[in-house]
Amino acid sequence: MKEKEQANKTIAEILREIGELLELKGTAFKPKAYRKAADAIEKFGEDIAELYAKEGKKGIQKISGVGKSIAAKIEEYLAKHEIRHHKELKDETAIRQIVTHFFKSKGLSLQELKQDARKKTIVYSRFVKPAKNLLELAGSVEKAKEAIDKVAAWANSRGLDYAIETVFKKWLELDRLKPKEIVKKPFYDNHPMIWSQAKQRWYVISEAGEWLEFAGDEKDIEWRIVK
Repeated sequence: MKEKEQANKTIAEILREIGELLELKGTAFKPKAYRKAADAIEKFGEDIAELYAKEGKKGIQKISGVGKSIAAKIEEYLAKHEIRHHKELKDETAIRQIVTHFFKSKGLSLQELKQDARKKTIVYSRFVKPAKNLLELAGSVEKAKEAIDKVAAWANSRGLDYAIETVFKKWLELDRLKPKEIVKKPFYDNHPMIWSQAKQRWYVISEAGEWLEFAGDEKDIEWRIVK
């Protein structure tokens, strides 16, 4: 990737994350503005750093979807390689990020989580303390998310339910937790099949246990996931 494309991409990613964090925080309109600006910068054909060097903040504001406030944050990034507002939002929403990521691992979006919390089908406050404990244990939001992902992959591959507390229980085993291997086995007409390496042929195993030579086409073989 060219250097200018990487810079534009990095800024777009940060702006998009600011939008996500603002949405997580419950801010109504700003998330959309940050996403719009992120999309515009990703599609922008010039190096945004070169544009700023030539025209300053006013040049950045000429990009469609980039207003005065967001242009100032881009200017801050170009000068310091970070945006203070971004860092502050990450710190402020750390616990919410972990709780949201936990529910995301269970297939629940942020909007669905908010709806269920409003309906009180999910008691959000019940997850705050374990999320805080997990953050202290992991040392960062990123490592807490990684731990949740490992437990989720391990549990889901085995059809097991899991909670944030499961991460604590499995903490010392995280590096050894592996998703169960998905095994697909061949069937024909609901009967299992077996491949004979010696004869280089497929056989269908009858209910009586007999090996019946398979005379059909390979496209007729049904591969099923066996748990």
